[in-house]
Amino acid sequence: MKIAVLSGKGGSGKTMVAVNLAVAAQRAIYADCDVEAPNGHLFFKPSRVLTTSVTVQIPQLIRERCTGCRKCVSFCRFNALAYINQQVMIFEDICHACGGCVLVCPEEAFHETTREIGKVTVGAAGSIRVISGDLNPGESEGIPVIRSVINQLPGQGKAFIDSPPGTSCSVMESVRQADYCLLVAESTVFGLHNLMMVHELVQLFQKPHGILLNKCLEGENPSETYAREQHIPIVGRIPYDTSIGRLNAQGKILAQEDRNLEKLFAVLLERLEEEVSRHETVVGSQR
Repeated sequence: MKIAVLSGKGGSGKTMVAVNLAVAAQRAIYADCDVEAPNGHLFFKPSRVLTTSVTVQIPQLIRERCTGCRKCVSFCRFNALAYINQQVMIFEDICHACGGCVLVCPEEAFHETTREIGKVTVGAAGSIRVISGDLNPGESEGIPVIRSVINQLPGQGKAFIDSPPGTSCSVMESVRQADYCLLVAESTVFGLHNLMMVHELVQLFQKPHGILLNKCLEGENPSETYAREQHIPIVGRIPYDTSIGRLNAQGKILAQEDRNLEKLFAVLLERLEEEVSRHETVVGSQR
């Protein structure tokens, strides 16, 4: 069971939820795909950490072979190539390492070199396996690092994917193999706006999903109203509580510090398991 935890913006509680669900599951995997700012390891403090580099293949031009036909420039959809002053220029920072320029060049004027763009660390925190992706500063393309994290996930067991915030290509990569998407939403108009964005994304991928309402206050909750109007399951609620924020700021895991919060995340996990099972039953009956 792979559950991706998403939010339309940073600070909604996505990492908090993913970390505590992994603890509630006891034997689980926590996968931090928020590679531009990974912080799940600050809570778990994993030991026996192994680190591997993530690399991509970047094109290099053999200038004496280039005839200036510009087929490579026309092919590149990311504008990583340009023809300036009678020569091809390569902008490595926006290259997506697709290898297309190497394939289309009739003069075989390109070769590829390896460049490290980040790393993946794997460690253990008790019975929880902690996998974190970390994109090198200044790099613009985090998908290869996210893919390396996702490739570490086994086919069996419970895995909780801490997705990047927003709705970018990186988020799409993090949910591609998920069995279920949990959307964490705040109880404000701004929170509603971001919920609508990420809801559109999971609909595009046709992923089963539900909403966890976080920082709930008394009175009107725009995100809850939206969920009911759109017939999206509300799988749980977390109240607005300064003690939760205080524990988070101290790098503490809520489910290990507070009995009531431990029960809250245990109940949330049970509900998610029911939702995943129900979806699998529906899919199976349609085959």
